[in-house]
Amino acid sequence: MKLTKFTDLSLRAVMRLAVAEGDSSLTTREVAEAMDVPYTHMAKAVSRLQHLGVVEARRGRGGGLGLTALGRRATVGWLVRELEGEDEVVACEGEQPCPLRAACRLRSALRRAQESFYAELDTLSVAELSASPAGPVLLSLSGRAN
Repeated sequence: MKLTKFTDLSLRAVMRLAVAEGDSSLTTREVAEAMDVPYTHMAKAVSRLQHLGVVEARRGRGGGLGLTALGRRATVGWLVRELEGEDEVVACEGEQPCPLRAACRLRSALRRAQESFYAELDTLSVAELSASPAGPVLLSLSGRAN
């Protein structure tokens, strides 16, 4: 299974925010620069993470981004499901349905593999994902001391 770039970017943003101290908020622009991605891409990811209740954004002086309680305890599996959707790995139906769909065993095998993929990611929380050795590296990306 391959994650979209959007999901990858969103996970990296969550990881960076997870290591930021509560009194040191980062802006979307700072997270984008730390991850070396365009601001517009990061803004879309942050917007989706806000919609999910994982990230909160405060405007004005002293504002910035921060993880919510949900964001800190969320599992990577849950986040990936929410960001990727629960579509099947292969499209057997649709405009041109696969002629093998009535007798194919591949579809169910791929579905089980996808469920195993998510189950493995469900064992890892955002906090664990951002722990050492990743934490110090994440902190060094922005060039700001937290």
